[in-house]
Amino acid sequence: MDTIPKSNVVHKLQKASLLGAINCVAALSIFFFGYDQGMMGGVNIAPDYYHKTMKFGHPAPDGTPIIDHTLKQGGIVSIYYLGTLLGCLVGGSFGDRFGRINTIALGAAWGIIGASFQTSAQNATWMILARLVNGWGTGILNAIVPVWATETAEHTSRGKFVAIEFTLNIFGVVVAYWIEYGCTFYKGGVTGFTWRFPIGFQIAPLVLLFAVVWFFPESPRWLVKVGREHEARYILGRLRGEHGQDEGKAEAEFQDIRNMAERERKTAKRGSYFAMLFGIGSGKLHTGRRVQLVIWLQIMQEWLGSAGVTMFAPTIFLTAGIGYADVQWISGLNTITYALATLICVFTLDRIGRRWTLYWGSIVQGISMFLAGGFTRLGLNYAAAGDTAAAKGYSSGAVAMIFLFTATFGATWLTVPWLYPAEIFPLEVRAKGNAWGVVGWSIGSGWLTLMLPIVFKALGEKTYYIFGIANVITLPMVYCLYPESNQRTLEEMDLLFESDSWWVWDCEKNFRMLKEQNPELVQAAQRGHSVVDPETGLPTTTKGQGSLSPGTSMDTQCSQSLRDG
Repeated sequence: MDTIPKSNVVHKLQKASLLGAINCVAALSIFFFGYDQGMMGGVNIAPDYYHKTMKFGHPAPDGTPIIDHTLKQGGIVSIYYLGTLLGCLVGGSFGDRFGRINTIALGAAWGIIGASFQTSAQNATWMILARLVNGWGTGILNAIVPVWATETAEHTSRGKFVAIEFTLNIFGVVVAYWIEYGCTFYKGGVTGFTWRFPIGFQIAPLVLLFAVVWFFPESPRWLVKVGREHEARYILGRLRGEHGQDEGKAEAEFQDIRNMAERERKTAKRGSYFAMLFGIGSGKLHTGRRVQLVIWLQIMQEWLGSAGVTMFAPTIFLTAGIGYADVQWISGLNTITYALATLICVFTLDRIGRRWTLYWGSIVQGISMFLAGGFTRLGLNYAAAGDTAAAKGYSSGAVAMIFLFTATFGATWLTVPWLYPAEIFPLEVRAKGNAWGVVGWSIGSGWLTLMLPIVFKALGEKTYYIFGIANVITLPMVYCLYPESNQRTLEEMDLLFESDSWWVWDCEKNFRMLKEQNPELVQAAQRGHSVVDPETGLPTTTKGQGSLSPGTSMDTQCSQSLRDG
């Protein structure tokens, strides 16, 4: 393929090896994202940072941080999410116009600038502006990397690949905690090195990402969208294989992409963020509904308790009665548990589906948050009464519940809210659609991290009950409003959301009707070897055959069933 540089890895790798290489590059970006999140937990309790440089607190005689200006502390953390909100909107628009690879490079470059500014910060104003810039770069990457990953993966293993990437996300959190823990031993942990080095370390993966991404293939779906079909077909052939049992898979998927792209071009002029938010002119694509679903899924992800545990783990363990000297290493141990738990999702997400993954996660997380609150209160009561043995026992129980919550979140809710937005939007606006998910995450995280220091100070352990209630709320929300995307191709999502009803059962009924009436409509899914039925979660052995002939129009075959309303 002459139009693709010879240095591109697509000429040297194929199938699993090519997908694995793409996944590694995507994981590098996700690693940076995790590191950037976990980093502030240790930075916030570095004496030179909170006392001498940012001036929002002072150390107690035993070294415990005493925060005098909680709003200032929360503002420095949360301004980052305003940056990610703005950055993701830029990244989504840029990604749909100029491609996934160029956008990843732009996000990496912007992140390097922001990280450099943070490392050299001399006061709170400087740090606020630096975190705003750094958040902008993170928002660009978060808007485009999951899209690039899902558009290259097969529908039968899409969840697994993204789950692997988010294992690296939490590995980034682990690395951040332990680097910060190690830095506390340098000159007693009271110098600027304790917090400047961990911030500066994030530049390394960004430089590597910027350097290597140019050697990787563009998304074949984006290439079809912009009319570069020969490149798209070649890349799909390398991704899926062309011989033996793989023969016909790439061609069937290519024709599905062409057909859906042809239909979606009817709404291309109505793909602004404003039009998407309110579903203006989207007809049967119902982009407004999809936008609302991904925004609220991400907001609820943060209010389940994850942002609080990630950003303010040391504060949470102090609230539970753990001594200051032990807080940092316990926080680091918690992140290791977090990282290991994400491996569960790698093996279960494509087997039990997105919905069941969220169900069991919400149940266990809710129970653990309620118990963490109760155990913490009992520990504090016994400590006040002078019964140190009982106080220590209940405090240990609270810490165990935090560990359980973290592990369960890593196995469930960590991945799905990032995967779902990258799956369900039409090709024409997929990067912008995923950006709306990042908007939801930015709103949820920014709102929570701004309020959390104030809430913890006012409510103490009762904060856990708020998180527990949020977990309960998600159960009916997911059951009623979020259709299953597992084991379905990206092209099938337009059919899944074609129903005028928001309710899942109506969407599934309409989807089955369209598939039965037009069995030749989307062929790639029927040629795949699905692990489970997407609706029931039960194993299936049914396999379809055949592919659309080149040039066959989807509109011709579907007739009026998907015409814009």
